[in-house]
Amino acid sequence: MTPAAEDLPRIISVDDHILEPRTLWQEELPASVRERGPRVVREKLSLSFVGGHYGFTRNDPDGHWCDLWLYDDLVLPTGLLHAAAGIPQEEQENIPAIYEDFRDGTHDQKARLADMDLNHVEAALNYPNTFPRFAGQGFAEREDKDLALRCLQIYNDWMIDVWCGGDGKGRLIPLTLVPLWDAQLAADEVRRCAAKGSYAIAFSENPSKLGFPSLYSGEWDVLWDACSEVDATVSMHIGSSSTMPATSPDAPLATTMALSAQNAEGSLCDWVFSRTLERFPKLKIAFAESQIGWMPYLLGRMDIVAHEAATGGVHLDRKPSEIVKGRVWGCVFDDQHGLDSRDAVGMEHILFETDYPHTDGTFPESRNVAHRLCANAGMDADECHAFLRGNAIHAYGLERFGITK
Repeated sequence: MTPAAEDLPRIISVDDHILEPRTLWQEELPASVRERGPRVVREKLSLSFVGGHYGFTRNDPDGHWCDLWLYDDLVLPTGLLHAAAGIPQEEQENIPAIYEDFRDGTHDQKARLADMDLNHVEAALNYPNTFPRFAGQGFAEREDKDLALRCLQIYNDWMIDVWCGGDGKGRLIPLTLVPLWDAQLAADEVRRCAAKGSYAIAFSENPSKLGFPSLYSGEWDVLWDACSEVDATVSMHIGSSSTMPATSPDAPLATTMALSAQNAEGSLCDWVFSRTLERFPKLKIAFAESQIGWMPYLLGRMDIVAHEAATGGVHLDRKPSEIVKGRVWGCVFDDQHGLDSRDAVGMEHILFETDYPHTDGTFPESRNVAHRLCANAGMDADECHAFLRGNAIHAYGLERFGITK
């Protein structure tokens, strides 16, 4: 029943990443603030991973050359694991890197489009990969918010006009960053970028953990009004709360990665029990790198506790499992259990990603990985089409980019 690998439709990946241009802000910022804006210096340093956190030592004579991002009080090294696509797995190490250590496709549009062709990918949504972080926290954490807003808008303009423009138009799908520190400014930026052709925003899976209002506060309603108005999908990457699940300070990275879906689970509870999805019926949300096997259990559990007085209860007009139908998507890069459970998840809720150029990305074997997943799950041609592209077209309104089927 499953088509042969060569007969699978071209992929739409809803979670890829881009290495930001090293000179972008130095070229676009006024001279008076360039020294405080994002810039790259090159020096030798070493990296470490202890207690669930990355660390680094600057000016280490025994270290590796590194492209080091500096932005106001931020110091962030570029590591080989930022963009390991094409590097043999046995050579992927937590060591410093310069952009020349990576494939050109990690930061050059022409090379990226060639890598997409090689990987059977027609279109891709790109999240930030270095200091801006997955939801723009790198801007939100800086003290000078006027400068932060200017830097964020420079990024958005580059994303829409340059990275997703020219030969990339209709293939590289723009993703807007919003100023998380001010919901009204965020709403204004959504409308500004929608007018330029961007209809998806990156948001935090848990803004409360970043020190901003929670979904329960109602403070974000002006943003959801704007997203509903322009039909912008709210996209949340795991780790966009600047936290990941951990069991103990000495737990290895493997423990965190095995538990990573917990972030998306908590986020979906917030979206439903804050009544945000119910109060904004046109709003669509998607979780990147979340996998989907957890969805049936969580929705069943939410249905049980939603109206129980012992848990405080929540006044919802419908069951959580009904509220999310057709409006919430999870994303798979390698979740066999999730696809095996697709009838319980809802086939229409499942998206595919290649996660280029990360270590768990499937480049250049994404088509073969997709075929293995689909064949093992016994998926027919219609299900494969929905999984690899059809659901993404609906989730992100890609008809606006000329992608209709």
